[in-house]
Amino acid sequence: MLLGCFVENNARSGYLEGAIRQAVECDANCFMFYLGSPQTTIRAGIDKFNIPEFKNELKENKIDIEHVFVHAPYIINPASNDPKKQKFAVSFLTEECLRCEKIGVKYLILHPGNAIENIGLDTAISNCANIINKIHKKTSVAICIETMSGKGSEIGRDFKEIKRIIDLVEEKDKIGVCLDTCHVWDSGYDLGKPDKIIDEFDKIIGLNYLKVIHVNDSMSIRGAKKDRHENIGYGQIGYERIVNFIYHKKLENICKILETPIYWTDLCYTYSSEIKNIKRKAFHDWIKVPFFELHKEEKA
Repeated sequence: MLLGCFVENNARSGYLEGAIRQAVECDANCFMFYLGSPQTTIRAGIDKFNIPEFKNELKENKIDIEHVFVHAPYIINPASNDPKKQKFAVSFLTEECLRCEKIGVKYLILHPGNAIENIGLDTAISNCANIINKIHKKTSVAICIETMSGKGSEIGRDFKEIKRIIDLVEEKDKIGVCLDTCHVWDSGYDLGKPDKIIDEFDKIIGLNYLKVIHVNDSMSIRGAKKDRHENIGYGQIGYERIVNFIYHKKLENICKILETPIYWTDLCYTYSSEIKNIKRKAFHDWIKVPFFELHKEEKA
């Protein structure tokens, strides 16, 4: 299975060299990072990323760079009707994509935005697609639109809305989808029926557009439209539903990336535990009893 997690890319972690080390420690064979803080547009110089060393470590650890993803910051609203915000979105996201090109990453995951300013769904969808089209003229990086929970005025809250954005994108070979399990659950899809969801996605959008899955449990009941991530098996979706979904045969070649809450501020402990818990296909309460304690009990 292609299973991985979010990793840090900052000065404290050692930028991209630190990111690959975290992924390896977590036993991840795919991963995702931000190019800076997701809450700001401040970015470190690309020279600090040590790209040649990063690529060498990818090869040494047999991780395909096509299984590495970058997530755009949350503060950009591609659906905005404000000309200044539109101009900034194009400029900043183009720069993010050009950074991805220099690193060698082929996919940028993007939240499609919010229909604020009372602009309506149609205008918001058109704005988002227009922003993507302008970015595509300057970069080869594919943009993966993320499925959203429907919180507030978010667009992309169901497969039909995602399809409407894709229909307006001119370069279809540079557009994809990131399906988030928490988001689709919160928007109303029943992950307990994987065949139905996957068939519906394929019929409306096309599985060829699905490039990556964000694997998250949810603190909320189905259809709550809240977007509150939870660790796998500790939320309302539940361990069995999530594992059955991500192990579906039609999804076997799709990267699955964890974005669950980090426990005790320890990213590697959290995600190595989550990955181990998924691979064993049997739930263990690793928050209450860490895996190393479990192994002691098994040996005893």
